[in-house]
Amino acid sequence: MQLIPGKKVYFLSDFHLGAPDHASSLVREKRIVKFLDSIKNDASVIFIVGDLFDFWYEYKTVVPKGFVRILGKLAELSDAGIVIHFFVGNHDMWMKGYFELELNIKVFHHPEIFEFNDKKFLVGHGDGLGPGDHRYKMLKKIFRNKFSQWIFGIWHPRTGIGMANYFSRKSRAATGQYDEQFLGEGKEWLIIYSREKLQKEHYDYFIFGHRHFPIDFRLNDESRYINLGDWIKYFSYAVFDGINLELKYYKD
Repeated sequence: MQLIPGKKVYFLSDFHLGAPDHASSLVREKRIVKFLDSIKNDASVIFIVGDLFDFWYEYKTVVPKGFVRILGKLAELSDAGIVIHFFVGNHDMWMKGYFELELNIKVFHHPEIFEFNDKKFLVGHGDGLGPGDHRYKMLKKIFRNKFSQWIFGIWHPRTGIGMANYFSRKSRAATGQYDEQFLGEGKEWLIIYSREKLQKEHYDYFIFGHRHFPIDFRLNDESRYINLGDWIKYFSYAVFDGINLELKYYKD
């Protein structure tokens, strides 16, 4: 895809709307909507790279309550002709067609390759990639199993969503300190993963979320790994203007 002069590609991730409570989530949601409104005139493509919600499950005729502002803004941008891509994260992997049908947003469940102005991007949420984290990788297989999803789906939403929110909060509490520091290139799993991919194929940019810590790391003279941080603490995002890609921080 060749970008029209003046148009840009935006990358955001890890909003975790719904956490830790309704009041603080609503403040964050309004801020995200304000940012999306500010980029609507120059955005050609917007990537939301996972964990938009702290938990999301689409029952056959029910979706989780709330989030009307963000969903309305995404619908407005999509209706205006802005292409929006959504990558499921580890907190909102149970997407079953609602975004495609209601918002005309394509949903991806695995990392995908995109090209803009002859620059090659590998984009994904980042969970379960690279070495280590074997416990989560096992859980991910269980969570993505259709039978496991069916079992969860037959519970009443009050029970299922309540239980999921409880475990989601415990997960964030356990990884909070880990998320707030750079571990070094030899211990950052997504850097290791990116370097392994570069041995087989060239990419200009690796764009991931999940990590909750903004990182702009040069893998070699031609390739960079970008972690998008989050919209809980950092309010960080990346933007590609057709020539350069920058990691930025939103301030009202």
